[in-house]
Parts: sequence; C-alpha cells; structure tokens
Amino acid sequence: MSDEAGFGAATEPGGGFRKGAFGVSGSGDTSGFGGLVRVEPGGAVALHSTDRPYGGWFDEVADALIDAVGEATYAAAVHRVLVDRGEITWFVAREHLLTLVRALRDDEALRFELCSSVSGVDYADSGGPVATPDRPRLHVVYHLTSMTYRRRIRLEVAVTVEDPHVPSVASVYPTADWHEREAWDMFGIVFDGHPALTRILMPDDWEGHPQRKDYPLGGVPVEYKGAQIPPPDERRSYR
Repeated sequence: MSDEAGFGAATEPGGGFRKGAFGVSGSGDTSGFGGLVRVEPGGAVALHSTDRPYGGWFDEVADALIDAVGEATYAAAVHRVLVDRGEITWFVAREHLLTLVRALRDDEALRFELCSSVSGVDYADSGGPVATPDRPRLHVVYHLTSMTYRRRIRLEVAVTVEDPHVPSVASVYPTADWHEREAWDMFGIVFDGHPALTRILMPDDWEGHPQRKDYPLGGVPVEYKGAQIPPPDERRSYR
C-alpha cells in the first residue's frame, strides 16, 4: 500500500501540522485516519488570526465588545481572533482580562452571564510552533455562555512559566473559583486576587504541577489487596 493512502506514512509533525493519527506508523491502516493532515495542538493558536468578517453572530459580538470597551482598549487587549470549527476565540492580554469579562457579562448587547469553564493548557512539545517568549506555552481558556442570546465564546490568555500570573475572574464569575484552583494545582498558573488559591486535587504539600508537559510521568507504588502496583513509568514504555 502507498503512503498516500496513509499506510506506513510518517507521523512526525512538521510546520505545525501532523499527518495521520494515534502516532502509529509501519502497519496497515484500516481506520482511514492515516490520511488526515491536521493542525497540531497549539498550531492553530499561533499560526494565524482570522480576518473579518468572521461570519454569523461572531461579528455582532465583536462589534458590541468594541463599543463596550472602546477601540483603543480593544486593540490593546486583543492579540488575535481565531474562528475554527465553529467556535470563536479571543486571545487576550492578561492586563485587560478583567475589563473584557466585565463588559462581556454586563453589556446589554453581550450578556455572557455564565463562565462555564476555566482550564489550563501546556503547549510545550505539542508538535506545533515552538514556545518562545512571545508565544508562551501556558494558556488559560475561558468558556463564556450567554443564556440571554444562546451564544458561546472562548477567551484565551497566554503566560510564561517564569511569570505564570493571570488575574482571577472569580469576582466577576463566581463559578470560576474551583476551576481556577484546579488550573493552579495542575498547571501552576497563579490567579492573582483569588479568594483562596489552594490545591484542590493534590495534597497541600505536593511539589510540582502534574499536567505540565515537563512533569515526570512516574508515580508512587500502590498497594491493592496485598499486591503492589508499580508507578506508570515502570509498567510500560511510552514514546
């Protein structure tokens, strides 16, 4: 079978793109996934910004946000806007995050009343564009929902490992409280102004942040009904 059909095709990423799926090469592909060419995680974040018009109600939200905060603040706050897979994401400077979320919540034309999710992402070694000082590897992703207009958008803030500070949005969206605690616990992102930024999954004295890409895979042995299960890195090999 030919590599064009995805059989035995190379899966090494290049230029922010990867061919195939699941990291498998050198064997028959009965799934059809071998022919996929997809943007690497982090690739879509850094490769481009979507030009206007964005389409549909996305432009209405963008215009309303500009009107709410002013053109100068919007230009300083928004690094890029990406429309991908039916979702729109504003990549935001952390210094202006609270200004934007207050406007998104309170403005009559926006009314994003609910922050349904705050999560962390580490783009180190993702296969996409390499993390650099102007393209930080740690990101915080916010999903905001307008129950008034039945709309959903994303905000994304990027910070470096050396300075992983982001303003807490818990004062604007109380639902973000425990979400921010989890992002701190797992990724080491510090949410300034959070009412009680303590670990939520790991013990208080745990060292490190387990979902960072440079965190070691190894764990601790577990005893189960008299048998001992070794840490993950001693049970099987990972590439």
